[in-house]
Amino acid sequence: MTVRVDMGLDGGGSPAFIDLEELLATRLLVQGNSGSGKSHLLRRLLEQSAGQVQQVVIDPEGDFVTLSTRYGHVAVEASELHEKDIARLAGRIREHRASVVLSLEGLEAEGQMRCAAAFLSGLFEAPREHWYPALVVVDEAQLFAPAGGGEVAEDVRRASLGAMTNLMCRGRKRGLAGIIATQRLAKLAKNVAAEASNFLMGRTFLDIDMARAADLLGMERRQAEAIRDLPRGTFLALGPAVSRRPVAVAIGAVETQARSMSPKLMPLPTATAEGEMQGLLFAPGEVEATVTPDLIRGPPANLRSESLVEQLAASVSRQTPAQPDKTAEETTHIVADVLHALAADPDSGGRSGSVLFQDFTIRCRMAGLSRSPLDLAAFTRRMSMARAGVFDEDPSWGAALEAANDLPDDMLGPFLLLARAARERLPCPSDEEIAASYGTASLGRVRRLLTYIETRELIVTRVDLSGKRSIAIPRLGWTTAAA
Repeated sequence: MTVRVDMGLDGGGSPAFIDLEELLATRLLVQGNSGSGKSHLLRRLLEQSAGQVQQVVIDPEGDFVTLSTRYGHVAVEASELHEKDIARLAGRIREHRASVVLSLEGLEAEGQMRCAAAFLSGLFEAPREHWYPALVVVDEAQLFAPAGGGEVAEDVRRASLGAMTNLMCRGRKRGLAGIIATQRLAKLAKNVAAEASNFLMGRTFLDIDMARAADLLGMERRQAEAIRDLPRGTFLALGPAVSRRPVAVAIGAVETQARSMSPKLMPLPTATAEGEMQGLLFAPGEVEATVTPDLIRGPPANLRSESLVEQLAASVSRQTPAQPDKTAEETTHIVADVLHALAADPDSGGRSGSVLFQDFTIRCRMAGLSRSPLDLAAFTRRMSMARAGVFDEDPSWGAALEAANDLPDDMLGPFLLLARAARERLPCPSDEEIAASYGTASLGRVRRLLTYIETRELIVTRVDLSGKRSIAIPRLGWTTAAA
């Protein structure tokens, strides 16, 4: 029995259908400029086929999560998950045949591409016994399969493009039917777009996009002007699942709405007296609370954290009675303990060096030191060492520290982390561990960091055929275990 999805009305006023089983075998490409109605079309397709087939949506803007209320889709916020959790989730989605909306709204462009690559790879690599039919809808596909390089790291672009290519080229045998939508055909990788056999082309104004759309629809170049004149919500349809000849389809109504709606005109506020609006805009803020030596009344609402820490340090200095100076050995132990505490603080990675230094100074004074034993430059170096697990001036680290003399102080931590693993023949640290030692959450920065250190001829990175990485430090003769 043929299962047909009602998409709206054709040019003659008759219902326009998509053959769902044919769609699963031949894939679909939707194109149209912003405001042409692409998201509305995808929502209509998802609503009309809900309950007929498993649906998986990769949603860069979080617009399709509203399907969960009406149709039971599981809404997943990717920003709350780790990359490995995303891949594991994809496998469970295929196993349990759950319809899911993966919202990438909380991620930046590189994070969205990395997440989409891991998710699509997880769907693609599911065991054969879980190869159930599923519609995989990717909105704004040009973000994940760009025609050229962009501002993201090259390895991230390749991973995302490879996952999209697998979906469109090899996904059919695994039950995955790719449905991709894009604003710009010219920005979408040609090998991804070319794998679709069904097309729904909406309003397009740029000549290069009109020409590609006309080619895909089998229209002559002089007929491409018709694409520019399409009303909003109307698409030219062609393909074995839709129509053997190009036909205009006006997309029907939907039952759910996106969280972000198209802007509508609203009346401006009633005009105020002359100068009143300026007074509202430039009204003084609330009076800031003051920090006194006798009583700290809580953090002022508009005081920057650096200023607050400086005032706290001054307050502690005035209130702490004079104490006898510590011996050199006691000072060394105190500094090591304070650095250990700062490195163990999960929030320290997101704080600036100056704030951490003020925190270090306060902790040292609370431990009985009359003044900070380190200046800012020395503290930055020692903090980098502490993040790598080196808390004191151990002479055995002299060779590693000498090798790293040419590196900036903030890169010392990642280098020593690698050196420590190499010296003890431990598994190579992961990108996440290196990021923590570098005081960042960006894995892209970690890869650029490793590339920089390698160009300084301090490390050599090897990746075996199974994908395991090991890092050697030739100057020291140390090598990590593969991981």
